[in-house]
Amino acid sequence: MATTSLMVPSFLPASLGGLLGGSRSGKILIVIQLSGGNDGLNTIVPYRNDVYYQNRPRLGLQPSEVLQVSDELGFNPGLEALRGLYDKGLLSIVNSVGYPNPDRSHFRSMDIWQTGSGSEANWSTGWLGRYLDSECEGCVNPYHALELDDSLSLALKGRERSGFAMGKPEQLRRTNDNAFLKAVVQASDSHGHEEQVSYLYKVMADTQASADYLYAQSKVYQSKVDFPQTPFGQDLKQVAELITADTATKVYYVSLTGFDTHVNQKSRQERLLKEYAEGVKALVEGLKQNNLFEDVLILTFSEFGRRVKQNASNGTDHGTANNVFLIGGSLARPGFFNAAPDLLDLDEGDLKYQADFRDIYATILGKWLEADAGGILQGTHNMLPFI
Repeated sequence: MATTSLMVPSFLPASLGGLLGGSRSGKILIVIQLSGGNDGLNTIVPYRNDVYYQNRPRLGLQPSEVLQVSDELGFNPGLEALRGLYDKGLLSIVNSVGYPNPDRSHFRSMDIWQTGSGSEANWSTGWLGRYLDSECEGCVNPYHALELDDSLSLALKGRERSGFAMGKPEQLRRTNDNAFLKAVVQASDSHGHEEQVSYLYKVMADTQASADYLYAQSKVYQSKVDFPQTPFGQDLKQVAELITADTATKVYYVSLTGFDTHVNQKSRQERLLKEYAEGVKALVEGLKQNNLFEDVLILTFSEFGRRVKQNASNGTDHGTANNVFLIGGSLARPGFFNAAPDLLDLDEGDLKYQADFRDIYATILGKWLEADAGGILQGTHNMLPFI
């Protein structure tokens, strides 16, 4: 276990005490965000539906291209690496996930998904940030929720507590390991009675201690699995290694960007989905090798889907409902959780949602993380039987 290089100021003992020891317990959640609005209809393809091909004469994937996993639905060929997980009952696909009065703006829709709000509300805290604010065990640690990025998403920002953002552990440690910052923290005792100044010193000290801890944990275990040599693949490798090192983190957040496919979508989306699928396959393999997979649930979402009809540029424009992937060793309803989208019953050319994304969040919070889902989501939502 890492030890901090800091002299702890007098106003921090309760805060930093939890940073310098302990390990995770219970279940782990990994959230993967496909940024840009992934086209769900060309991800899970209704390859026997004539209406699909009428709306996508050039963009539609032909039956010979699709990885057929049921009589009606198949995977985009880029998802070949996920097919084995599907066949083994480790993947559940929820179709037509969305919310009432959908917003087609990337920024607004992503805010809605990350906060767990309705489209009529503007919340300043994320659904996982409010989980950190709740009475969850060990949430005092800044890295109880960890995002593999240089900046922290709204999803992990709470009112009292927030997650921790980290690019590369080495870079994070170099940024925080300098004489000036340490001198500032060490001088903080003289400002112990100035509340605002003390808070700033606390944040600085917590960041340095977290950087030390995560850097040390990143050296505990090196995965024997071959992960893709892409930034996304290496982020998932880091997640697998930190979990195997028994790091005191229960929520991991990773993003894959590039899904805003207005132009020449077909090859670009297939490449991105292949990158996603191969990374996730390696992650699952690494966790299973260390008997950790049963304690992990992987949630994959995108801020919205695309319109049913292709555009004039061999792409698709911003739409509404989309599919959500749930991967884990404890799924109660593997395979297709619900029916395929009804392409004859559209809302001005867009898919109608069948499942509210907040029902998925409520189920994960309540059943997987054993938290107060109603309090965190500020309302009553259905528990879905996928776990």
